[in-house]
Amino acid sequence: MKYLSCAATALILGAGLAAPALADTAGCDDGEMVIKFSHVTNTDKHPKGIAANLFMERVNAEMDGTACMEVYPNSTLYNDDQVLEAMLQGDVQFAAPSLSKFETFTKVFRIFDLPFMFKNMDAVEAFQQSDAGQGMKNSMARRGLQGMDFWHNGLKQFSANVPLIKPEDAAGLKFRIMSSKVLEAQFKALDANPQVLPFSEVYSALQQRVVDAAENPLSNFYTKKFNEVQTDLTLSNHGYLGYMVITGKLFWKKLSDDQRALITQAMKEATEYGNKLAEDMDVRYLNEIKAAGTTTIHELTPEQRQA
Repeated sequence: MKYLSCAATALILGAGLAAPALADTAGCDDGEMVIKFSHVTNTDKHPKGIAANLFMERVNAEMDGTACMEVYPNSTLYNDDQVLEAMLQGDVQFAAPSLSKFETFTKVFRIFDLPFMFKNMDAVEAFQQSDAGQGMKNSMARRGLQGMDFWHNGLKQFSANVPLIKPEDAAGLKFRIMSSKVLEAQFKALDANPQVLPFSEVYSALQQRVVDAAENPLSNFYTKKFNEVQTDLTLSNHGYLGYMVITGKLFWKKLSDDQRALITQAMKEATEYGNKLAEDMDVRYLNEIKAAGTTTIHELTPEQRQA
């Protein structure tokens, strides 16, 4: 198995966390089973990208000689709208789409798109670890997809080129959304115009005024440089954005019991690390956005939040 160094270590150290030995796989040796992991974020500044690399490193260390994982970030292999079909075709073995992306496979994840459903990230975590939350991992099994674990990104904030303080401030604005009936209804309730766009196209759409506004956790907002094309950011904490790491049922069944156990343990380690990192990054990136000085940050009063 061949390796290239990964740039994630510097960021992790800067966040005050112990850095694991991360590596990007450059190629697999002959005879090794190739396991492809596709996702849409960067590898060194986003919690999903860093967790994916840690997962890869753990799998490759434990299964060296028999299996080799390759991570494809930044939609270089598939975007989240393509990856589920690719997984069912056996062209990719792991992915971590946003929970909204499973709309055509199951409706159970709609709960995470409901605005103001969860008071804070502790409430999100408590629900996901409950019997009901854990049961969601099997909700797509009959469709050929197996859930592995929930990965956090954080609570969502509103951004635009005007201050969004009152509900009526959103009226008439074109908001980029993921494909989600709940999110569509959310913005229609504000008399706004929801526009479905892939995440990879959001920056250019905001820059060219194809859309006026968006909702993102701070890690998405900062790492994709949306602060360059949005003048105002409202700390609304109105919704949750998370991911489900999934694999194909057929691929999972082909593995031996030992292989499944090794991958499950590697996933557990990556999940615990990545979710803690997502929490710390929320604080870090808010400070970075403030320091950049390109975006006015609005904090809501309890009365404004209630409205």
